Amino acid sequence: MTVVLGLQWGDEGKGKILDVMAGEADWVFRAQGGNNAGHTVEIGGEKYVLHLVPSGILRSGVSCLIAGGAVVDPVSLVSEIQGLHDRGVRTRGRLHLAAQAHLVLPQHRAVDRGSEKKRGRGKIGTTGRGIGPAYADKAARVGLRAGELALPWPELSRRILERIRIHNHAARHLGWESIAPSADLREIQTASRFLRPYLCDGVALAHQAVHTGKNILIEGAQGTFLDIDHGTYPYVTSSHCTAGGACTGTGVPPTAIRRVVGVLKAYTTRVGSGPFVTEDGTLGHLLHGMGREFGSTTGRARRCGWFDAVLVRRAVRLNGVTELAMTNLDGLDGLEKIPVCVGYRWRGKILREPPVEASEWDWCRPVYRIFPGWCEPTTEARRWRDLPAKARAYLSALSRLVDAPLGILSVGAGREQTFRHG
Repeated sequence: MTVVLGLQWGDEGKGKILDVMAGEADWVFRAQGGNNAGHTVEIGGEKYVLHLVPSGILRSGVSCLIAGGAVVDPVSLVSEIQGLHDRGVRTRGRLHLAAQAHLVLPQHRAVDRGSEKKRGRGKIGTTGRGIGPAYADKAARVGLRAGELALPWPELSRRILERIRIHNHAARHLGWESIAPSADLREIQTASRFLRPYLCDGVALAHQAVHTGKNILIEGAQGTFLDIDHGTYPYVTSSHCTAGGACTGTGVPPTAIRRVVGVLKAYTTRVGSGPFVTEDGTLGHLLHGMGREFGSTTGRARRCGWFDAVLVRRAVRLNGVTELAMTNLDGLDGLEKIPVCVGYRWRGKILREPPVEASEWDWCRPVYRIFPGWCEPTTEARRWRDLPAKARAYLSALSRLVDAPLGILSVGAGREQTFRHG
């Protein structure tokens, strides 16, 4: 079993790497997160943007599971599935939804928007899709789960209405948006009927796949430094984006995992608020001008910066990474010099580990090592030796700095632009 996850702040190109790796897989499990994630896959010039459905769905012989660690907006999921059907991608009998997954409902989106508005300048930068509040209800043990979509509609609607009533009572006191449930309930009723054939016991299905020797990929959403425990708190998501989260999210034991592929860009990006030591507006302007680095879920321009070896080395250790999958190398093709952060200057000290407290990030300044650029295109490379010598030197140096071997390289959006190192 292989876990595929992000080593930065998400948007590292996991969907593309998963799509390539799924060519040899039987199953892809989505471990956590909701439709706040976005995986972009390009096949033969056609672009697919997936939010909750695992990337393996684009391989006809692969089965997929949205596991219990995910949170599911039923209306959004139906729309995503129907969009795949419209493009000739079959899901019935291939896509499964764990009954253990929690539901994202209208009040969660309202709370998300209201909370962000109240934070003002200190906002987290969420997508506003209700993911955090849904996980909060899960932790408070008041959430509804996907298995409840199979209930008779009078009982399911009663449960939803009760939670909307509680929300509206609180909203009057907090100044948040209240919910008029009629239209939302009609959509949820339609979605519940549509999704019932997809429901399953996610843990039993996952264990069956493990015990029958299937080749399994576990797909992580977001990235290590958005993890609720290990990320740049409080500017994080509400789930566990690390390899440990792959186990709790799917129910498979840690002993079943043999390989952890850490996906990362040849530089760094993040969406939303929060610390970003190597952020560089000039690099961002360059990448945005190339039509790159816009969020696949929100369309927001991503913040851009140089490669941060301090962060990635921590991520490698947290996740037990066995190999790296490096993407977006081609984004650096035109640069004469490429800085790489190898430490943080903090109050007269040089830090080799990221700080813990959020307030300490404001005092960190990058310590750079400068590498020569290669100033020639890499997009036509199909093997390691096709890359310019200076590009190979840059990649090898990053591998040494973060203490993990290179496994997979990507020099463009197409399947054919991904190849093994060596």
